[in-house]
Amino acid sequence: MPDDLIAPASEIFDLPGLRAKLFDSFPEGAKESEIRKITVATLAEARDTGRKVIAEALAAEPFGARRTTRSYTWLTDGMVRLTFEVATTVLHRLNAPTEGERLSVIAVGGYGRGEMAPFSDVDLLFLTPYKITAWAESVIESMLYILWDLKMKVGHSSRTVKDCIRLGGEDMTIRTAMLEHRFLIGDVALAQELDERLLKELFTGTEREFVEAKLSERDARHEKQGQRYMVEPNVKEGKGGLRDLQSLYWIAKYVHHTDDTAELVKLGVFHPEEYETFVQAERFLWGARCHLHLAAGRPVEQLSFDMQVEVAERMGYTDKGGRRAVEWFMQDFFRHATSVGDLTRIFLTSLEADHKKAAPLLERIFKRKPRVKAGYEVIHNRLAIADNEAFLTDKLNLLRLFEEGLRTGLLLHPDAMRLVTNNLHLIDKEMRENKDAQKQFLDLMLKHGNPERALRRMNELGVLSAFMPEFAPIVAMMQFNMYHHYTVDEHTIQVIKNLAMIERGEVGEELPVSTEIIETGINRRVIYVALLLHDIGKGRDEDHSVLGAKIARKVAPRLGLNKKECETVEWLVRYHLLMSDMAQKRDIADPRTVRDFAKAVQTVERLDLLCVLTVCDIRGVGPDTWNNWKAALIRALYRQTRRALEGGMEALNRENRGTEAKKLLRERLSDWSQSELRRETGRHYPPYWQGLHVTAHTIFAELLRDIEVDEIKIDIHPDEDRDATRVCFAIADHPGIFSRLTGALALVGANVVDARSFTTKDGYATAAFWIQDSDGAPYETARIPRLKDMIRKTLMGEVVAREAIKSKDKIKKRERAFKVPTSITFDNEGSDIFTIIEVDTRDRPGLLFDLARTMANANVYIVSAVIATYGEQVVDTFYVKDMFGLKFYSDSKQKSLEKKLREAITEGVRQANS
Repeated sequence: MPDDLIAPASEIFDLPGLRAKLFDSFPEGAKESEIRKITVATLAEARDTGRKVIAEALAAEPFGARRTTRSYTWLTDGMVRLTFEVATTVLHRLNAPTEGERLSVIAVGGYGRGEMAPFSDVDLLFLTPYKITAWAESVIESMLYILWDLKMKVGHSSRTVKDCIRLGGEDMTIRTAMLEHRFLIGDVALAQELDERLLKELFTGTEREFVEAKLSERDARHEKQGQRYMVEPNVKEGKGGLRDLQSLYWIAKYVHHTDDTAELVKLGVFHPEEYETFVQAERFLWGARCHLHLAAGRPVEQLSFDMQVEVAERMGYTDKGGRRAVEWFMQDFFRHATSVGDLTRIFLTSLEADHKKAAPLLERIFKRKPRVKAGYEVIHNRLAIADNEAFLTDKLNLLRLFEEGLRTGLLLHPDAMRLVTNNLHLIDKEMRENKDAQKQFLDLMLKHGNPERALRRMNELGVLSAFMPEFAPIVAMMQFNMYHHYTVDEHTIQVIKNLAMIERGEVGEELPVSTEIIETGINRRVIYVALLLHDIGKGRDEDHSVLGAKIARKVAPRLGLNKKECETVEWLVRYHLLMSDMAQKRDIADPRTVRDFAKAVQTVERLDLLCVLTVCDIRGVGPDTWNNWKAALIRALYRQTRRALEGGMEALNRENRGTEAKKLLRERLSDWSQSELRRETGRHYPPYWQGLHVTAHTIFAELLRDIEVDEIKIDIHPDEDRDATRVCFAIADHPGIFSRLTGALALVGANVVDARSFTTKDGYATAAFWIQDSDGAPYETARIPRLKDMIRKTLMGEVVAREAIKSKDKIKKRERAFKVPTSITFDNEGSDIFTIIEVDTRDRPGLLFDLARTMANANVYIVSAVIATYGEQVVDTFYVKDMFGLKFYSDSKQKSLEKKLREAITEGVRQANS
């Protein structure tokens, strides 16, 4: 029995003992169905015991992954072997088998390699010498029925040796499976014949073909799975996952004819420390996969958010240093995934040197190599170092290499990358303080137009963290939420890529303001360094903007910036969220918002820099985070603030804005009579004229024109500029009207992103809501009539929103792992006439309705609501007055309302999780 399992082999599956027990339990002359039944019952009990033993041993030793995979293999082998013995000696016994009645059972694929996760497939090859006989067919059929009854997921094929060679020649998947075959039971000579003939007739001489097929398979897989730093990675198929390690294993076996990856060190492919990295990555990834299967109770390969929490706990991670256990676990995951990428590169280089891998296609088409500077050469169309010793005599070459890569457009040769990685110790304090090194580093970002390419490679090779040690903690750091799609280091690189795209003029139509700012000219040194450092304070107990500013104060001078530039960078890092927060969490129609923001920013230069930084930052969060809605908010805040900074704060005066708005409306309603116009412009209070665009003023004028007292008028139209659908209501005013409108919208599954509510002097409520569907898009025109009908029914009382909403107000299972603490603040300074209540909490479909209903019951009058969503977190900001039209100044009133809001949130979350 094997002695390298996670628990003693006899406790997992006692093969001799179970064989004796099984065969002793068959009654004399029993029918086939009875024998099968006894076999299944005996083996099922042994399987359950074995699984329990393995799971308990793994829980006690969470990183004992390799021995665990061998343990599941041993358990499976035992069941397959005993099934074969029952089928051949009891069910279909042959006293004098002919030459053709030989059968060999072979494990193939991952099972053949002896690597099994708890719920891996069992791939079997039934090998016969010639065409399958009736006896062999009966044996195979009986075996499969027993294995299926044991709930095994069996993949099987019946072939001759000749079939295996022919099919392996035609199909690369079959060839790979055959590469990993392992004899289990049956005719030994037949299995040996397969071994010998596969090597001689199929594997030898086809190495290049196999390597190229495996590499193109890998590229296709990466294309499908997305980047290495996707926050819900696939442990098996993802970039840097187990399949990449297996590809290395397959190629090593095919090319070097070795089962033992340690042989690759003796062959000079890997250095011993690189091989150790291989072992650690394999151990970690297999551990994660085994725990993932056991946690899910089925073969799951994707580390979804809910599973990440559970697997982290099973692997012994704990909360520390202001970060959750799951974040530490995922940081390790991404670091191992990166090292798998490094190992793959090293291995491929050794193949290129041996000509097992063809030169890249482009090189074969275009023979002319780009001209490189002295000290470099081009090998296989990659930038290589001509003389390693000479290269290392000047430390700065460790940075110049990346500049040469950008200048020539060549990718770095893996040997050059390896040289850099092995000599990171040369990047020391002296080099970091060297003026030429600082210039070299800044030039990488400023000179060549695609800095992200160099930065990403420098990050993967450890150069970025060596040159800027403060960057090291955020490498591969995952933020456990649904808002950020990338790790912090990858997000930083994405953000810099966004700036380079604006500079290249590629997004002028999409980002007119940022493009104009860049074209007019800003300090590029400041903006690039600010972007590089904006999130450098993440992952600690302290506010990352405050800590980041402290770090920037130390790092910016070291990157060669002058005193004034350093101060600007520090300010930008400290306030890098200010513009985003003001635009998304405050009512920018309120003049006070713009005035406060202008005071904080102080100069047009800072406004320009902050605007560009904000746009690049939001766009770097994930593929779909930036949209027209956010663009419209940022644009409006930028333009109004710029006007205030250039023309003085008087430009923000409420009365000026009101007069202008009325003038625009008169122009729009030129066919109305003077008396109608006087009535319309006189029926609204001042906030109405500042809070809405003339388009909405025109719609409300039409809705109110001849409205009856008990009438509900609704206008629904797409607002293309803002990626949302605008819903305007005109209805007789009464307490709680805002809450009823939010209930009606929640019921139709609409996400409210912005809302304004006003009262006319003659007793009507006018409310404008901007909504999106569940995908964050405007409603399609075809869906609008149904939307209108459902809203009307709710407002007429035909549907009770509070009851009807319960079935819709649910939090998905995979999203329940997120913890969002609730914070409620009252601000009496941010607006001249309203109290601003900001509720920061866990998002869910019925939240806005719950909050609005609670406020209505407490006699709070909501004038506007601004909703900013960040994945599973939402910030709902309400501009409110009390029933007498006053602000909420009293502490006791604030505490009482906060208590009611918290109770509503807690109860809502309880129901949504039920």
